[in-house]
Amino acid sequence: MATSAVARETVFALRRQIAKIEGTLPERLEVPAGAAPVDADVTPQDLTIVRRGLAVAPPDAFLRTGAEGLDTALSGGLPKAALSEIHGAATRDAGAVAGFTLSLVSLILKQWPRLPVLWIGTAEVFREAGFPYARGLHALFGIEPERLLFSEAPRLLDALWTAEEAARMTVLAAVILEIRGSPQRLDLTATRRLHTRAQSAGRPVFLLRQAGEPEPTAAPVRLVLSAAPSAPRETIAGPLAGSIGRPAFTVSIGKSRTALPGQFTLEWNPDERSFEERRAGQERAKNPVPVVSAPRRGKDPAAAAGAVLAFAAVGSPALGDQPSPSERATHRRPRRAG
Repeated sequence: MATSAVARETVFALRRQIAKIEGTLPERLEVPAGAAPVDADVTPQDLTIVRRGLAVAPPDAFLRTGAEGLDTALSGGLPKAALSEIHGAATRDAGAVAGFTLSLVSLILKQWPRLPVLWIGTAEVFREAGFPYARGLHALFGIEPERLLFSEAPRLLDALWTAEEAARMTVLAAVILEIRGSPQRLDLTATRRLHTRAQSAGRPVFLLRQAGEPEPTAAPVRLVLSAAPSAPRETIAGPLAGSIGRPAFTVSIGKSRTALPGQFTLEWNPDERSFEERRAGQERAKNPVPVVSAPRRGKDPAAAAGAVLAFAAVGSPALGDQPSPSERATHRRPRRAG
């Protein structure tokens, strides 16, 4: 019985040590004895250990998303100078993962508006998920297309080397490394190098995973992303039926050294450049400033708009839309294979 109890205590100790390494231990680490505050205005109670024995970070070292629930669960937000994982369970979630990451980049560029962002990936990654749309970058995230640089590597080894070299540069606002699947080269050693160089440069490194397994890494935070249904657009007459509102994401905390697992539904506000948390059964906060003044005369606006089609009414087209006799002959010619 004594041998069994000792073996059980040994197993529990090993499991606890593994949980600390992976960041799945639900406890808040305390400031070590004798550690001096980073700032004289910051008290020891306001400091949080990002990783035991490596860094004691003040509250301004975290990137606040604007969603109070998520920021509180992450003890202030995502660490700015660290490696953060953003997972998509399937390839179809690559768009949601990219959109959420670009939202974080938009928040980062508020601090470094003149610095570019480097997005690194293999040819397989960009072939499956594609590239961000330039006009959408500016419209939804306020990112100038020339600020977003892409590096397409032929192999994963080349992509990791590029990310490690870029993570140490302070001329970049952020580094994004997108990986597909669960390759063996993306292990604790590789992610530890990325995390250490991000801490040294004081810049964030985002590790995007397409259909990857939640394996042990050196990243303090791992978020699991998927697309959430968008709410209808708000008008002075209420929600517009059949419309598509702001982009929405379902965010799950898969791993955090200072937070318990949790799930949140966030909406990205492209005008305010911040996230808003959507709670079940809670309506969106009303805008205190009316968009359009209420009419003094006449009837009230309709409760919902009718069906709107993006096609012209049925009927004969205009004369100018008809092809000419020479064009008709060209249209009838067979398409050449060469």
